[in-house]
Amino acid sequence: MSNTSYPSGAASSPDYAEQPNPYATNPYAAGPQQYPSASGKSFLVTWLLSLLIGYFGADRFYLGKIGTGVLKLVTLGGLGIWYLVDLIMTLAGATRDKAGRRLEGYEKHKKVTWIVSAIVVVFGMITGQQNFDGGTSSSFSSSASDSSTTTPAAAASSAPADAASASAEAAVETTVTETPAAEETAAEETVAEEAVAEETVAEEPEGSGAAAWAAGKFGEFATITKKGTGDTVIKLPAGVTTAMVTATYNGEGNFAVIGLDEANDSTDLLVNTIGSYKGTTALGVNAFQEVKSLQVQASGPWTLSIETLGNAKAFASKGSGDAVMLYEGSSATLTATHKGEGNFAVFEENDELFNMGLLVNEIGNYSGTVPMSSGPSLIIVQADGSWTLATE
Repeated sequence: MSNTSYPSGAASSPDYAEQPNPYATNPYAAGPQQYPSASGKSFLVTWLLSLLIGYFGADRFYLGKIGTGVLKLVTLGGLGIWYLVDLIMTLAGATRDKAGRRLEGYEKHKKVTWIVSAIVVVFGMITGQQNFDGGTSSSFSSSASDSSTTTPAAAASSAPADAASASAEAAVETTVTETPAAEETAAEETVAEEAVAEETVAEEPEGSGAAAWAAGKFGEFATITKKGTGDTVIKLPAGVTTAMVTATYNGEGNFAVIGLDEANDSTDLLVNTIGSYKGTTALGVNAFQEVKSLQVQASGPWTLSIETLGNAKAFASKGSGDAVMLYEGSSATLTATHKGEGNFAVFEENDELFNMGLLVNEIGNYSGTVPMSSGPSLIIVQADGSWTLATE
């Protein structure tokens, strides 16, 4: 056996080539996750464009998606379906810009945008239903009016020309040979016809334009009269959801008239007083749900007259207690006074989309001036004392 000697200071083991460490790098180790950076596009702006003018693809144009924006424009938001899908995706935070980046400000504004979107959708559904009901009634009335006025005209136009000529000749001959007595009779008939025409014009009710508007907006039906003593529930006829209710009560206890919806939940409080009452209120105009029936709470005799709002009286300058009136003037300032201890409120209901309607709402005596919109409109007064209304 040979002895191997090593130089002094050398390692006691032989040198080996350095081996690579197979575990130095792990090709399967997960690297840091990469998330798309936030876009320069605002979530709030995208949501507003999607909500307000999303039917025209404005939200997609804003995000740089020109192709799909044009397609959404020409299809009017995919007939509403594409518009709704984009709005929901934006509210859910799933919408990205053209480069696939998240929108800025989603976490900050998401709660507010959800609430506002829900309010807008619900309001749009309610308004659409009211406009549909009013438009159907107006179309029906217009069709009936057109048919009644067109038929005589058609009949007149179909008369033969020779008959018209013969009538003209007969009229000329009658004029030539007419005796003084016949002329006197004709003159008397003419005067009588003019008197009848004048009488007809004089009897035309004031505010007839507003009455026609109210009939078209709120519908028409035959007047309903109910009488009784004590508590009861009155079922309204099908299709009657708004009406003018005139109530009287002779008793000492509580008297209340409440509008109920289909589930018999209270949706419109018309009257709530103690002791005798006489007044006129509007049913269903400011209700939360469609009114299907009326609940009466009373300890004494009462009467209810339920009629179309088109029968309301013309705007009055003074009165006492609850009242419903029709106004057809221009926009003006309304100066109101009230002498009483309870609530005093004045509402104006018209065709304006965003009209809030509440002009005055105070307790006790009141004197003040507020702006009001142009007619035709429905004026609703709630009061327990005397009041005055003056427009300028």
